[in-house]
Amino acid sequence: MGTKNKIYLLIYAGIIFSMPALLQNNYHLMVLNVAALNIIVIIGLNLLMGYAGQISLGHAAFFGLGAYLSAICTTTYGFPLWPTMVMAMIITGMVAYAIGIPTLKLEGHYLVMATLGFNVIIYIVMIQLDSVTGGPSGFAGIPRLKIGTLAFDSDRKIYYLLWAVSIGTLLLSLNLTHSRVGRAMAALSHNEIAARCAGIDTQTYKVKIFFISAALGSLAGSLYAHYLTFISPGTFSIFYSIQVVTMVLVGGIGSLWGSVFGAVLLTILPEALHAVKEYNVLIYGLILMVVLIFFPQGLFPGIAEALRKKTTDGPLDSRGPLPLKKGI
Repeated sequence: MGTKNKIYLLIYAGIIFSMPALLQNNYHLMVLNVAALNIIVIIGLNLLMGYAGQISLGHAAFFGLGAYLSAICTTTYGFPLWPTMVMAMIITGMVAYAIGIPTLKLEGHYLVMATLGFNVIIYIVMIQLDSVTGGPSGFAGIPRLKIGTLAFDSDRKIYYLLWAVSIGTLLLSLNLTHSRVGRAMAALSHNEIAARCAGIDTQTYKVKIFFISAALGSLAGSLYAHYLTFISPGTFSIFYSIQVVTMVLVGGIGSLWGSVFGAVLLTILPEALHAVKEYNVLIYGLILMVVLIFFPQGLFPGIAEALRKKTTDGPLDSRGPLPLKKGI
């Protein structure tokens, strides 16, 4: 990871951890906590879309698997909290691995269909297996997050934990994309045939990225369950999968900093539009349409590119688009 990213991370962490001092409203903290959880999911999804070139419509299922596995094991069977969350990540990753081995060999949108079907199946299981999951009524009584004697029993306390995990996820992902493995992933995303000719096992890398992506979704799900102490199937429907894909598109495919930007923007925006609740869906849709039409590479990379061109005093349309640097 370059010096520039380290500086950006320090500034970013400083801003994030100073926010609770500026926000006295617990509702605002709750929205930011949800944004932190979304960032974890979207960084994983962006690794899959930006580097493996695959779109998943099943990340709500991975999010839900982490939530329900952690909730059921800790609440019903009394498993220790943190080891259970790790176990849920491994199980969810292995499920993704099993789905990815056959589908990632195919071209086109087969993974989209496979993950869409998987999401529907998991959603139905959550509803029908009511003796275990609580069914449509949901699953309550989930223990709160705790480290030793420190219980994260308020929005303000858990804010620091969730954002520390999201920043840690960003840090690890940036290191991954700037490593030898990351260079192989970048080659895969630019031209799979050329990468294969260069001796890169593209199939193995795709499956590994899918495993990591699903595991991060599971981690966010576990944190979500123990944060709210109640979960229900509606949270993990196909609509959440579409929402997180939209966040990746708005932030910029292949841009990890864009993942942060897209997640925060599209988590806060619906809440901000409550003031015009009669038209909030229309305004939300118009904003997304404008972003995707005028910034097809993503809002964050588009703004960064415009600023770079402006500093060179050249007209914005005098040259071709600059290449998107992975992981920035």
